[in-house]
Amino acid sequence: MLLSLEGATVRFGGRAVLDAVELDVAEHEIVCVLGPSGSGKSTLLRAVAGLQPLDAGRVLLDMRDQAGVPAHRRGVGLMFQDHQLFPQRDAGGNVAFGMRMRGASRGEQEARVRELLDLVGLPAAGRRAVAALSGGEQQRVALARALAPSPRLLMLDEPLGQLDRSLRERLVVELRELFARLGTTVLAVTHDQGEAFALADRVVVMRNGRIAQSGTPLEVWQRPADAFVARFLGFDNVVDAAVSGQAANTPWGKVPVPAGAPQGSRTLLVRPAGVRLLPADEGLGCTVTARTFKGTHVAVHLQPEDAPRLEAACTLRAAPDVGDEVGVEFDGAEIVVLG
Repeated sequence: MLLSLEGATVRFGGRAVLDAVELDVAEHEIVCVLGPSGSGKSTLLRAVAGLQPLDAGRVLLDMRDQAGVPAHRRGVGLMFQDHQLFPQRDAGGNVAFGMRMRGASRGEQEARVRELLDLVGLPAAGRRAVAALSGGEQQRVALARALAPSPRLLMLDEPLGQLDRSLRERLVVELRELFARLGTTVLAVTHDQGEAFALADRVVVMRNGRIAQSGTPLEVWQRPADAFVARFLGFDNVVDAAVSGQAANTPWGKVPVPAGAPQGSRTLLVRPAGVRLLPADEGLGCTVTARTFKGTHVAVHLQPEDAPRLEAACTLRAAPDVGDEVGVEFDGAEIVVLG
């Protein structure tokens, strides 16, 4: 295992910002840590980098305890959200900085700068001033600088956070392809689930300094561990329920659940795709209170008379108008019994 955290704990003012975290990252794996502000994800990154001392536990790189090893000797690359490029140096000078500090010859520096700027899609940018670069170009230079010393572990702190959405979506695909080509091991933190799910081999969701769930993007998306993870991923149709057999009693009435679902008092997630609209005189009666165009579908918000609000996913042509009365039924294939 390239990286292991064993009981990693950091306290600020007596409060555990990292609370006995256990995490392994294998060589060549891309792991993205997700979580709301204050969940401890950036503190985790800083602890691995050696920028934040632990109050308890261990960080191991190649099975070696990093206690007392300063950040510049850990052999990891770190890229921050704001890039932190040196404004007095041109793009090539920024990329070469780490190699120069390690005593690389001028020839080695120049060859590596050319190689990396070409790799990140900026083959002619070596002499350009940092201030003359766009946000996306600065991000690429910062990435090249982090890769220049050939770190075995590259850590990214909200790497695309300052870029507009279309550029983020394009660069995240390029990053995944680049890391796969280089065989880079990556530990990244982000609040953007779309970014994490597109980039990662494994997603780690944090809450209050602890890991709430860890799994492949598909596993986490299909089976959130609990109501917190489900709501963090953007699912609103989450309620308490009593499961018996292949049905559950909910505030929305009796709904189907998958075979083999855990029984008894549970929390239920109904994906928006599992909320099927019917004529107003059938199923659970609801009023359409809002509709939001999502690009691939329309999110329709429905208010039953005496139950929590529901969200349904509809095609643009099938979406009812605000104020319409509709009925609702539920598709058991899109229902998850949490926990």
